[in-house]
Amino acid sequence: MSVLDSIIEGVREDLALRRKSLAQMHEEMSQAGAPLDAHLALAGSDISVIAEVKRSSPSKGSLAPIADPAGLAEIYENAGASVISVLTEKRRFGGSLDDLDAVRSRVSIPVLRKDFMVDEYQFFEARAHGADLVLLIVAALSQSQLKDFFDLSSELKMASLIEVHTEDELERAMEISPRIIGVNSRNLKTLDVDSATFTNLIPRIPADLIRVAESGISTRSDVDLAHRAGATAILVGEALVRAGDPTLAMQELRGQR
Repeated sequence: MSVLDSIIEGVREDLALRRKSLAQMHEEMSQAGAPLDAHLALAGSDISVIAEVKRSSPSKGSLAPIADPAGLAEIYENAGASVISVLTEKRRFGGSLDDLDAVRSRVSIPVLRKDFMVDEYQFFEARAHGADLVLLIVAALSQSQLKDFFDLSSELKMASLIEVHTEDELERAMEISPRIIGVNSRNLKTLDVDSATFTNLIPRIPADLIRVAESGISTRSDVDLAHRAGATAILVGEALVRAGDPTLAMQELRGQR
């Protein structure tokens, strides 16, 4: 079983424990505010930053305790982040829907629910907890699931970040006419990072799409590499949560220092 398979197995087990009726989810969705426009937030002329609230990862283990996820998200917003990413997977990443609730209540920019979305229920759940954007990992989904989940997200007025790791996955992603594609340089089977993934795949993405570079970005030179490849946004977690001063780290990534 690959790391990805193991994570998804745990996601399904945890989901079974918290599943509510769809009628109850629709009631909770009706109380959530209208989704914010993640496409607009990421469409600036400069490279945009999706800043992540991330306590741990399968590759690095514990990263930071993050007792106040909303406070950290507010720092990110004030430092110029365009979107806040919140890990809600518990077993490997130490996240929760409570973190998503806390962050959504504090920031005024779009929020990404970053989880392994493998069940229709999770999309209603994401919207009920205030998510404006969800992650769809091509490697984790069949083509029919990818299309159905993308369409469901659109129906719920949420944007979708379509994550790819290989040329084949990028071809599959393009079949659903996405607006945001993320290229993850981390191999989800081995957890190794190869920045050549950016230079190989991002130039293949049409220029009218939002192109996000994910994983392995910790310095301004990493940002420059991704930007030269054609990235219009970066998603950064580890480098920010491990930084003693998240504001300073954001400024360095954005080339302001």
